[in-house]
Amino acid sequence: MDTPNSPEATETVEAALELGINFIDTAREYAGSEFLLGQVVRVRGAAGVHFASKTFSQTIDGSQRDIDRSLSTLGLERIDLYQLHDISTPQAWERVHREDGALAGLQVARERGLVAHIGVSTHSMEVLERIVDSDAFDTVMVEYSAFYPQSARLIERAHARDIGVIVMRPLGGSGRTSEMRGGIEADREGILTPRNLLRYVLSNPAVSTAIPGARYPSRVVENVATASAFVPLSAEEREALEAAAAALY
Repeated sequence: MDTPNSPEATETVEAALELGINFIDTAREYAGSEFLLGQVVRVRGAAGVHFASKTFSQTIDGSQRDIDRSLSTLGLERIDLYQLHDISTPQAWERVHREDGALAGLQVARERGLVAHIGVSTHSMEVLERIVDSDAFDTVMVEYSAFYPQSARLIERAHARDIGVIVMRPLGGSGRTSEMRGGIEADREGILTPRNLLRYVLSNPAVSTAIPGARYPSRVVENVATASAFVPLSAEEREALEAAAAALY
């Protein structure tokens, strides 16, 4: 959930649920996000919606405290997916795998029935390779887009090992989408649209789901329309998007 403290945040969440979105990703560190979602859950209930949250803690005690807080804030008895947040260095990887590391905390929470699945997010291709080879996680969250296609090889490996792949920044992130809406002269063919960028990610059969942030309900409507009328991009179209993205940045 993007900018949860904005006036339109609740309306955006409501629009997503009304349109049938059934996977919502949040984190303890996203200021106000769990609280906002919890208010919606308490009014609407959580039936049919899968919630995912994350901990930045890398210790067994800290991760379990975060899970307890997430459950209370979200108003849930169990969270479908709990993830280690941004494990992007070899040192962080080693810390979470210690006997007193955060992975053990998530495993205890799963045994207690507080979380259903365990995941991890990363911004490192080196760590992503370790994640895929470890068999310790049900899901991995990784950046992938026409602006960042280099994760495709490991995404395919994760899928082959039955690891769910959650794509962050599918539209490019870092303010690129806002810039594109204003029109960028460098993109002369006009192909770097949010619709095409989302189609690029969804055209990869190894991707389980994508999480484009949305501040306004209108953006949710546009994303759902793209997914509902989805037609995979051809190889030539994917290559053209990658070339346009590379030329822009």
